[in-house]
Amino acid sequence: MAYYGYHRISTKEQHLDRGIIEIKRFCENQKIKLESIFTDKITGKNFDRPRYTVLVEDVLRVGDTLIITELDRLGRNKQEILKQLRFFEEKGVRVMVLELPTTLFDLSQMENNLAKMMIETINNMMIELYASMAQAEMEKKEKRQKEGMEAKRLRGEWDEVGRPRAIEQEKFNQEFMRVVQKKVTPTQLQRELGLASSTYYRYRKNFYENFPEFLQSI
Repeated sequence: MAYYGYHRISTKEQHLDRGIIEIKRFCENQKIKLESIFTDKITGKNFDRPRYTVLVEDVLRVGDTLIITELDRLGRNKQEILKQLRFFEEKGVRVMVLELPTTLFDLSQMENNLAKMMIETINNMMIELYASMAQAEMEKKEKRQKEGMEAKRLRGEWDEVGRPRAIEQEKFNQEFMRVVQKKVTPTQLQRELGLASSTYYRYRKNFYENFPEFLQSI
């Protein structure tokens, strides 16, 4: 049985440190041996993330425990969050959410079935609530962004908004993992995405700045 941490921030946030420190401090206080913390700097809309994919597909095993600080660090789409939690349950991986104290109880060690059932019920209710709040916050931000963009267009301030990007960085990161895994060549990917060389290498630079651990694969 091993313990792993996961923390995600959006591309607009600056530092991963806070979540990492919280997970490490919790493990130190609880005398838990933490194997590693996986991090992504990417949107929480979906779960197509480089480090999360490695964690889920190649690292976590039956009996392991995944620690996250807050439910919205896992994701911001309610149905996708619940789907991932069901996946972990079926896989035999325990999930501890530091902002939800009842998830910190090891229910497998409880002998009182009534108490166990009550805590499970509370967990499910709180997870449903927090997942709804995470999605609502994401939708509110998107609404404000769209309203801000529209207001600038109406004021004739399109230059401040700028031209749409050729491709979102998150999408490029997902596709570029195929290059890292040597499934396609850089030239092939550039052609598939229809990017100019300068644009391709700018996205490539951003990828390695966010995920320096993949530099060794070059």
